[in-house]
Formats: sequence, structure tokens, C-alpha cells
Amino acid sequence: MDPLETRELRYFVAVAEELHFGRAAERLGMAQPPLSRAIQQLERRLGVCLLQRNRRGVSLTGAGEVLLHEGRAALDATTAAARRTRRAGGTSGPDGPRERLVLAVKAGAAHELLHKLLDAYAAEPDAAEIELLPSGTCEQEAMLRDGRADVALLHTPFNSLTGFDSEELMTEGQIAVLPAGHRLAARKTLSVEDIGDIPDLPLARWPRHGVYPPGPGPEIHDQTQLAQLIALGRTVAVYPDSARAWLWAEHAAVPLTDAPPVVTHIAWPAHSRSLALARLIRTATRL
Repeated sequence: MDPLETRELRYFVAVAEELHFGRAAERLGMAQPPLSRAIQQLERRLGVCLLQRNRRGVSLTGAGEVLLHEGRAALDATTAAARRTRRAGGTSGPDGPRERLVLAVKAGAAHELLHKLLDAYAAEPDAAEIELLPSGTCEQEAMLRDGRADVALLHTPFNSLTGFDSEELMTEGQIAVLPAGHRLAARKTLSVEDIGDIPDLPLARWPRHGVYPPGPGPEIHDQTQLAQLIALGRTVAVYPDSARAWLWAEHAAVPLTDAPPVVTHIAWPAHSRSLALARLIRTATRL
């Protein structure tokens, strides 16, 4: 069987995510009939049915679910290859091209560790330029998979390390970040159940893979917005203990006794051959 083409995967993923040929065609900037023919040809080549079509719409078959998962990964890999290849060309410096590494980090987390890592690495001979890419709760993982980042600080149990090489750097507890004037702010400890059931203070919601989880809490777009909404008494958030570094005077941090510990890892693509990245990993594990 001939290998799948990137174009075919892009077409199928669009239809599988939209579950509607018209919306998928609009998203791809093409007419619907050639899109339908392309999906039919793909099904014939693979010898399986990928989509169930009926008057109520489109749904994925078991084979379609597999191709959606594998297709996303394959498209991410090709995008990542292009992005990392461009960065490998380096940026101009007084002594010639200089490699640049993009480090994805969760905004507000592991602040002290990150500060120490950047200072220690900058002191290394031939250190690459480090570009920081702050993100929401779990977006560092996606940035690493699709090539927007070369390396990331990931936090388990929130991020998955599947497909990456990694080194464990730090383990810490979790805290609830509340408005300083809230009735629970004076408590010495709280439980996960306590903060999940506060009628006047719903949990903040970060997007995961571009989708916000259901719930009454506000949709959070960046760290500054979250900090302001907490200070105004509109929401509560859960963070690793190291997030105390960015708290305002209007915030209170209360330890969560039954929340799982957060482990910070430095993670990178398993196939990476970057010498600059290898030096950064050595610096991180030495700290």
C-alpha cells in the first residue's frame, strides 16, 4: 500500500474534527465535492470505512478514531520538523550563527527553578539563545509535540510524558490561590473537595487542546487575567506551591492536604540530536 500523504491526513482530520463536510471544506478553503471524493478515495486505498454518513450527520468508526489520533500525531510531527529545522539554522551573532532553543513553561510555575536554570545555562560556554514561551495550564505539552518548542518544563500528573525523554527536577505540593479577603483564606489547610464546592468562588478554567472544560468558572486566557479575577473575588485556582512567587498582596495561598504532589520534569523530543539542548539538559540536572 502507498504511504499516506500529508494532504490526505489534513483533509481527514478536518472532517473528523468538524464531523461535517461543509464546515471542514470551509476550514480547508476548498469546495465540498472534491473533499468528499478525497475521503472516499482514502477509504478505498485503506480498505476500511472511516466515517459513518447518515441524515443526522457524520460520525467516526473505530478505524476513523485510530486514524484521527495517528493523523494528528503525524501532522504535528511534520509541522514540528519544519519549525525545528528553521530554528536549527540559528540567529546571527558577532561570531556567526547562534542556535536558538525555545523553552515552553507554564506561566507562574517553578519560578525559582526556572530562574536558576536560565542563569546557570547562560554562564555555560557556547550557550544557545533561550526564548521563553509561557503557556496556560497544559499547553506546554502541545507546544513541544508540534515543534513550537524544543524543550519544556512539564508537570505531572497534569502533562503526559509519552513520546518524550525527560529528567525529574523537583517535587512539590499544591496550593489553592484565593482572594485574600475570602472566608477560606484564613484556613491553615484545605482539601480538594473544599475548593471544588465554593458557591461564590468557582474554579478558573484553562483551555486544554483549545477547548475549555465545562463549569461555572471564568474562562482564563492568560496569567494576568487570572491574577486579577482572583484579586477581585471572582475565582479560585490550584497551582504548585512554587506559584507563591507571583502572588499579589490581594491573594492568599492555602496548602491542599489531599492534592497529589506535582513533579516538574524537563522534557524534550526523544529523537533530538541538538548539542545545545543536550547542554541545557546537563545544566538542569546538575542544579
